[in-house]
Amino acid sequence: MSPMRFAVDAHALGRHLTGNETYVRNLLRAFSEIDRDSDFLAYISEPSAEALVPERFDVRRVASSPYARLGWDIPGRLRTDKVDLLHVQYTAPVLCNVPVVVTVHDVSYLQHPEYFTFGRRTQLRCTVAYTIRKAAAVLTVSEFSKESILREYNIPSEKIHVVPNASSSDFRVVGREKAVAAARKILGFQQPFVLTVGDLQPRKNHVALIGAFANLVAAHPQLPHKLVLVGKDTWFAPKVREAAQNSGVADRIHFAGFVSDADLVSLYNACDCFIFPSLYEGFGLPIIEAMACGRAVACSDTSAMPEVADGAGLLFDPRSEDAMLRAMADILRDSELRGRMERLAVQRASLFSWQRSAKATLDVYKQVVEESGRVTSVPVQAAITRNP
Repeated sequence: MSPMRFAVDAHALGRHLTGNETYVRNLLRAFSEIDRDSDFLAYISEPSAEALVPERFDVRRVASSPYARLGWDIPGRLRTDKVDLLHVQYTAPVLCNVPVVVTVHDVSYLQHPEYFTFGRRTQLRCTVAYTIRKAAAVLTVSEFSKESILREYNIPSEKIHVVPNASSSDFRVVGREKAVAAARKILGFQQPFVLTVGDLQPRKNHVALIGAFANLVAAHPQLPHKLVLVGKDTWFAPKVREAAQNSGVADRIHFAGFVSDADLVSLYNACDCFIFPSLYEGFGLPIIEAMACGRAVACSDTSAMPEVADGAGLLFDPRSEDAMLRAMADILRDSELRGRMERLAVQRASLFSWQRSAKATLDVYKQVVEESGRVTSVPVQAAITRNP
């Protein structure tokens, strides 16, 4: 029997699409490590993305525009690439002649439309509903997201498979002195700092965090820390920067922008506390990344975040600046608490693995293909020839 051939819409690679890019990059890497029999094909949009695809996988270039990519590029490729299944995130092509597996990380566009522009939430409402109905299987990353999807869409529970995210093996504990020295070069200062990671968008709750940090400085003037925000600008970024300017502690708030994973590892390891005040997450990957780097984590007590932290993080109400302040103060001022949380963090992060998640994803792929009654794969050596 010919090996199964799986196609993955990997257009997010190389485009700094944060969570979506991290997800597909780590999934492809783990596929290459655990499955030498199946044939994989990645549809990419950026020329630089080819270097992010495992070498033995075939690649095809598709348009970066979602209308062209989903309207005709991928449908046209599927007709000639002879794949058994297509895996997408959120949105599938309108015309698709193979079974579809879709990953829906969360349904915040339905439950919190205020976090999105009108155009983006309208697009997601239409295309994700169509894709979920069409898909042979739906993957999501937490029990919270599964229950949310079931509330919003009339589909059988057994159609949804929970496959959690994990931190890349790049995120690990490194020598403290080395990390602090690297952070100094990245940030341009040597003060200790509190770190948060996430694009500057409404649901990441940076405005409230800035208010809580200003109050922390006022309440505990002996603390020398800065607040470092890592994440790219979005349409909401001017409001976050305005909040920083008006905080009274603007000189202690540093916007680092988008940083590479290598730099992020150094920043996680160098910070004295990682805080994640998001209002809504389908998973909350930075929580696990920070824990894998041995950091004490404080995070919101909403959506999937308590499920992810599971006793290894200090939880707070993200709508309360006082609660946020207390969480930061407790970690920064109590070295015994901080040390205990750092030990728990490493243990918690070790329970998540991209290899396990990739295996569970492949099991879904194979189940879908077998139930569809089609295996149209080409010989495996075709995957060695890169032909965009």
